[in-house]
Amino acid sequence: MLHHDQLPLPDYDQLPLPSLTSRVRTLDLDGVRALLEYERGHGDRLPVVTVLENRLSQLREGAQPSGGDPAGLTPEAPAGPPGGSKVSPVTSGPPINPPNGGDPTNPAQPRSTG
Repeated sequence: MLHHDQLPLPDYDQLPLPSLTSRVRTLDLDGVRALLEYERGHGDRLPVVTVLENRLSQLREGAQPSGGDPAGLTPEAPAGPPGGSKVSPVTSGPPINPPNGGDPTNPAQPRSTG
């Protein structure tokens, strides 16, 4: 049985079902068999087994892998942080100076009476 690092789809265990359904189409018969064997030995999740069995059946009936890279970019993976801040003197608001003696709009900071 394959270890999860040896599977034909990277991060197989974290793929949501719609992504798995799409990505499994890039695999050949041996790749789908490997995933099905792994799934049955580990999670044995019925929706995943169903997707893999259906694709295995399609390949046996003559379907071809769709091409593409099963290790390609994953839309479900978060993108890296954007570079730099968009805040600048041009985009910042005017300076705010609270009134003396507290902020009358803040009940936790009442105005002083004396």
